[in-house]
Amino acid sequence: MLKILTACGNGMGTSMVIKMKVERAVRQLGITDFESSSCSVGEAKGLAAGYDIVIVSEHLIGELKGRTKAHLIGLDNLMDDTEIKTKLQAVL
Repeated sequence: MLKILTACGNGMGTSMVIKMKVERAVRQLGITDFESSSCSVGEAKGLAAGYDIVIVSEHLIGELKGRTKAHLIGLDNLMDDTEIKTKLQAVL
């Protein structure tokens, strides 16, 4: 099972929006056996090691480097479905 974590600065709305967009993109890429969660980047520092892919805003990627062996994906535009799908496809 593929485990994906999405995170934002506060762990409120943005990480949940990214999570929903990521779930849609993963399904479009033909993957059905996955689990996704969302949280704040602070929480992600402790949780990231348990995930295969961690997705955050590009400016927060440095907060997680060295804390996980997961693929880290930094997004320039959190609302861009094409960017999300393209970056996911590159690591899958």
